[in-house]
Amino acid sequence: MKRGLILTFILINFLNPSSRILEAAVIEKMIKKHIEFLAVDLGERNYIQYQNLKRAQDYIKEEFRSYGYILKEQVYSLGNQDFENIIATKIGKDKKDKIIIICAHYDSAYGSPGADDNASGVAGILELARLISSQDLDKTIKFIAFCNEEPPFYMSTDMGSFRYAKNASKMKEDIEAVLCLESIGFYQDKRNSQTYPLFLHFFYPDKGNFIAMVSNFKSGHLLKKIVKEFRSASSFPIEYLVAPLSLVPAIGLSDNWSFWHFGYKAIMITDTAFYRNPYYHSPQDTLDKLDCQKIALLIEGLYKVILNLAR
Repeated sequence: MKRGLILTFILINFLNPSSRILEAAVIEKMIKKHIEFLAVDLGERNYIQYQNLKRAQDYIKEEFRSYGYILKEQVYSLGNQDFENIIATKIGKDKKDKIIIICAHYDSAYGSPGADDNASGVAGILELARLISSQDLDKTIKFIAFCNEEPPFYMSTDMGSFRYAKNASKMKEDIEAVLCLESIGFYQDKRNSQTYPLFLHFFYPDKGNFIAMVSNFKSGHLLKKIVKEFRSASSFPIEYLVAPLSLVPAIGLSDNWSFWHFGYKAIMITDTAFYRNPYYHSPQDTLDKLDCQKIALLIEGLYKVILNLAR
């Protein structure tokens, strides 16, 4: 009798389409909740709006803890201010020394509430952490919220991700993959709503309704594997690019750059930011411009990809 009830529960939850729709609705609701707190209740959060940055830290920690994660903070000082990378770790069972990192930066640019850049990315890693918290995995997953990605720290040794990657390299951490979520919430179906650097517009869509995954050559094999698995798991539109950083600097416009600097394989997952979003780094980068339903669909697909990577 008990086995029959368990089987019925499994069938209802995994084979019933209405159950999947319900889960998608929960993901969307949680995504909106996170972005609303970071970009609406707090707004600008950085070394200038330092108290908002600290409140963002507290919120992220509280969410991770509510999913059962044990946290570690990597703290470093600049001037008279302390900054933190927030690390939530799920230890793997059979291959715990093999590490997968899912990350996003939680600071926003000067003068911007940063809904897309990058409350959307933080919301994404928080939801992935919630979904994965109950799963048994072979490899270790670290969900990391980085500080100081935005100017004046961008592409410097003071980026939170640079400090982390440098220490990881020193400790010889076996990081197999880094998935960096950078601005994942802005989508448009209008013609000519998507632009590109250099000559890339000849090869990619002119509608900004897809998610992009980009990497350098060293991370190319990882990128193609993730794209293949994502396409198997989701119908969400996706485009990808493997290119040298010297030719297409835009592929290094986030925390993935820090990991490349130390030889790790990393990809950036993005809506392409200023190549699509006219409100980038402005006071108009607000929640009402984003499509939380599409973010939820993206997160559903990434969740399945990460499960495969970690198993």
